[in-house]
Amino acid sequence: MAHTTLGNVYKRVAFITGGCRSGKSRFALELANRHYQQKIFIATCQDMDPEMAKRIRQHKEQRGLDWKTLEIPIALPDALVSPDNKGGVILVDCLTLWVNNLLAEDLSEDETLKRVGVLVSAITETSSSVIIVSNEVGTGIVPEHKLARVFRDIIGFANQRLASVADTVVWMVAGIGIPIKGVLELDESKTES
Repeated sequence: MAHTTLGNVYKRVAFITGGCRSGKSRFALELANRHYQQKIFIATCQDMDPEMAKRIRQHKEQRGLDWKTLEIPIALPDALVSPDNKGGVILVDCLTLWVNNLLAEDLSEDETLKRVGVLVSAITETSSSVIIVSNEVGTGIVPEHKLARVFRDIIGFANQRLASVADTVVWMVAGIGIPIKGVLELDESKTES
């Protein structure tokens, strides 16, 4: 997907993937902070217990006040194309939890994959740049339980779909971002006006 000119602003799609605690979220935030003034953070995580509530609170504090935060556990495609969320960048953290939330709603594998297709369409339709964070879950052992295998398979297909429409794909290892598709622009200037 080539970048689209929006006035004097380029729409970019970046897909950041890697293992747990590999630095994906930090890298995505730094990328957005470096290049955009108008920033929207879409959190797909749900506050289900005290430990998760603490994590959510810490993440909000780390982002700072210049981020608009939306908590969207299910209706992610709608949020991406909403007229209220245009311009600058939308950072989605994370695709993995969004798929988990869909499966928790008792969606079938086919229904969940259709929702992934709707998400890909929303990413291509929005006028905002998009940064998507997702876990790479296919490098470990084959899960013992059917639901875990279905989850792993869906994330694998979803990651492939998102990577296919991204201008840039970054693999995170030990806090280091390794570009595997496109060019990673790391200069300090803002890319939006």
